[in-house]
Amino acid sequence: MKQTQHLNSPSLAKTPTGIAGLDEITNGGLPAGRPTLICGCPGCGKTLMSVEFIVRGATEYNEPGVFMAFEEKAEELAENTLSLGFDLDKLVREKKIRMDYVHIDRSEIEETGEYDLDGLFIRLGHAIDSIGAKRVVLDTIENLFSGLTNESIIRAELRRLFQWLKAKGVTAVITGERGKDSLTRQGLEEYVSDCVILLDHRVKHQISTRLLRVVKYRGSLHGTNEYPFLIDSEGISLLPVTSLGQAPPASEERVSTGIKSLDEMLDGKGFFKGSSILVSGTAGTGKTNIATTFAASACESGDKCIYFSFEESISQILRNTRSIGLNLQQHIDSGSLEICASRPTLYGLEMHLVDIHKRIKAFQPDTVIIDPITNLITIGSISEVKSMLIRLISFLQEQQVTVMFTALALNNIIQEQTDETISSLVDAWLLVKDIEMNGERNRGLYIMKSRGMKHSNQVREFEITDHGLELVNVYLGPNGVLTGSAREAQMLQENAGEILKGYQMSAKDKEIIRKRNILEAKIANLKTEFESMEEELNRTFAEEQIRKQAAQKTRQEMTKRRRGPSADEDPQETI
Repeated sequence: MKQTQHLNSPSLAKTPTGIAGLDEITNGGLPAGRPTLICGCPGCGKTLMSVEFIVRGATEYNEPGVFMAFEEKAEELAENTLSLGFDLDKLVREKKIRMDYVHIDRSEIEETGEYDLDGLFIRLGHAIDSIGAKRVVLDTIENLFSGLTNESIIRAELRRLFQWLKAKGVTAVITGERGKDSLTRQGLEEYVSDCVILLDHRVKHQISTRLLRVVKYRGSLHGTNEYPFLIDSEGISLLPVTSLGQAPPASEERVSTGIKSLDEMLDGKGFFKGSSILVSGTAGTGKTNIATTFAASACESGDKCIYFSFEESISQILRNTRSIGLNLQQHIDSGSLEICASRPTLYGLEMHLVDIHKRIKAFQPDTVIIDPITNLITIGSISEVKSMLIRLISFLQEQQVTVMFTALALNNIIQEQTDETISSLVDAWLLVKDIEMNGERNRGLYIMKSRGMKHSNQVREFEITDHGLELVNVYLGPNGVLTGSAREAQMLQENAGEILKGYQMSAKDKEIIRKRNILEAKIANLKTEFESMEEELNRTFAEEQIRKQAAQKTRQEMTKRRRGPSADEDPQETI
């Protein structure tokens, strides 16, 4: 714990280099007022890095610098660094830097035991004082001792040189050539330097990569890994791509895929913002179309998108996307879309990662698309590609950038290796597969996973049309999911069945209506018969009542007549 506190102590002053990524690796820059050794093989970028250290200090931190060269003349150095965008002659005229060339002829140096650097100190001290320099570069130190073989003299003079630089209070960078069995040719400079940076230039599979490693840094924590760096028209770009920072909170915001039916499969809202998406499948399944549609959707929603293509040129992408109704040129013109097309073999794997980092930093996109990542396997192993993607995804998550990768599956073996390796890294995985049936090839889209959201588990037929991409509704036939002409034939067959069923139902309805009418007629006849019988019974009953009344009335009348002559006359006798 005490050692950590000492290493993190704020008492150690540092001088920022201004070189992208180097200050982050060194936790603030080079040790202020102390010498730093930059060593490496020829062509690794020692001189260019030291020149940028001087230029950035003069232009960005108001720290004048002195560049003393022992190999290249000042005018040659100024001409060579113009390709990096550094105008050394202008800075010299403005008295922001001082360029000096010291010629040392080995034949003039004799090892007499009285060799010293007093002349150099006088010359260098005058240059420092003339512009009030805060930074000094000596390039390269081997030339100072090129004719000496006495190690004790070299060690003594090196120690004097480093102590003199410390006494002047300047932050010094000293370049040295790589030795056979040591970091430098003399093998001494790395011991007396407070900070040692080793540059390397490797060639693997006919692809060159420049790498940087901080070998030691007295009094400070620093990155100890090897970091690739890029030299281009803007200088040196070095990014600590192996460091993982603290990721921000996961976003709840959603971004549309650009395909309405696919959004519906993703809980109706699309992917999470800042998530990583993999679209994999065999050739011709439409992976690039999905990616370009996603890019166009991001631009239309007001986001910025950068598209890295490792297969097609920019003109090919623009031409091909017009066939599905997309006009990407308008988004390029508006500044919301940038397409970067390059071949995988242009750089090494790490250099591609540095280039991607640099372009993302410059463009500040909301969405990044890399199409396809499997092309990178041609310049690195699957494990190396996975390592690269882990670092890239981590970097993009820190920036809350949504990234979509496409991956080509060549056959089952490569597909399993690629998918199992890459799919575990991403938040969502779309798989587009060929479905062969009835002598034709169609596309089926699967959502293999989508972390943190509900998503459909159905297989959808994926169609590419001249007005965009569509997912056909799930259609199940007797033998499973049907696609293409088989789906249409089954639909026609079922439609014909529905028509026939409708006709049959219509005939049955008519038969039922006819039978109902017959039944109703029978019911009416029975009702009529019943009413007739009821009327007959009522009439019979009425007649019977009438007859009874008539008979009763007749008896009464007869009774009266028999009683007519005499009221007391016996009716029996009368009768």
